[in-house]
Amino acid sequence: MGCVPQISVSEEPQLTSLAGGYAFITNMLPLHVFVLLLMGRYSSRLYVAYSSFYAIGTLASMQVPFVGFLPLLTSEHMSSLGVFGLLQIVAFVTLVKGHLPAQQFKVLLRAALAISGLLGVGALLFMTKSGKIAPWTGRFYSLWDTGYARIHLPLVSSVSEHQPTAWPSFFFDLQMLIYLFPAGVYMCFRELRDEHVFVIIYAVLASYFAGVMVRLMLTLTPIVCVAAAVAISSIFETYLDPVEPEREEPQEVIAEGNDTETLAAAMNATPLKKSKKAASPSSTPQRRSKAKFVPGIYGLDTRLAPVAAFTFLLCIFVLHCTWVTSTAYSSPSVVLASKNQDGSQNIIDDFREAYYWLRQNTKEDAKIMSWWDYGYQIAGFADRTTLVDNNTWNNTQCVSLPSLAGTDPLPSF
Repeated sequence: MGCVPQISVSEEPQLTSLAGGYAFITNMLPLHVFVLLLMGRYSSRLYVAYSSFYAIGTLASMQVPFVGFLPLLTSEHMSSLGVFGLLQIVAFVTLVKGHLPAQQFKVLLRAALAISGLLGVGALLFMTKSGKIAPWTGRFYSLWDTGYARIHLPLVSSVSEHQPTAWPSFFFDLQMLIYLFPAGVYMCFRELRDEHVFVIIYAVLASYFAGVMVRLMLTLTPIVCVAAAVAISSIFETYLDPVEPEREEPQEVIAEGNDTETLAAAMNATPLKKSKKAASPSSTPQRRSKAKFVPGIYGLDTRLAPVAAFTFLLCIFVLHCTWVTSTAYSSPSVVLASKNQDGSQNIIDDFREAYYWLRQNTKEDAKIMSWWDYGYQIAGFADRTTLVDNNTWNNTQCVSLPSLAGTDPLPSF
């Protein structure tokens, strides 16, 4: 219900590429493919999977009228396009490799990589400078440089969900998973299959981004759950396995006497000198069984102790998630609750009452001038149109509101 902002040509790609977290996924997948190529893990399965994903996904997104050709005209999508082109080059080189001698193949490979790299970088720079491709946005730079938004985008940095994440927030949202998360990533390192490489890349980037902005905790929680599940399943698999390792019982050979032939026979070696004397009973080697100790967890009580402990922790984790969901994430932010000294609950309902007053005492076509934070709430509760709301990407329009109200605006940027 908010007003439709005036979006210029340069701002429209920003709205498309950053309205939602899909840009994170569209850059994670090509990064995963690029790392696999650097590790020498190219395969026809990888080629078919990523080529199908990029071709079908791009064509499907271009069918949306609002999107159009923007997936090919924004810098946020250039990594997907670049990896797609690199994958075609690698597939072509792999095909040619079987039809050329080694020396000619090396020359062709170096020439192809040099020409492709120069043409790709040159085309990207030219189209960016000419305005065909939208440059990187300020929000992209604010992800890597925490002080960028504070200097160049004060409007963005003023939002509470764009602030750096405090340490208590990690423990509040993740609880026991914050300890199992590194263990799961370490276990992925031990096997390091293709899917484990994706988990590791996702974990590293999401951990950094979650520390930059509070809102990006949403991108961290999926990989934390996956890595913690890997760790817990490994623990249960170890302690719930009923099969005990077999004990090895090597035969220890003890030779008595000084007979060379007897010692050689005992050591399964060729005797240095044959003796004409028959081996006496006292010189016959004796075999004595000696069981080798194999470390392991054999007792039922020692198996049940860690299983019971982790089962109890998982139950506590479920209770914690239920409490957090009902307390912090289910209550509407427009209605606040507090505790009195006697323990009774006090409901602060001022915002909702103010929105109800607007609904009853203003005309239906009235335009409300408010700070952009309250745009969606006024549209939803009061059913009135606002000058700016949470979807207004025209920063000048947002900053100019205080000047209209007679107050000093934010610093220009």
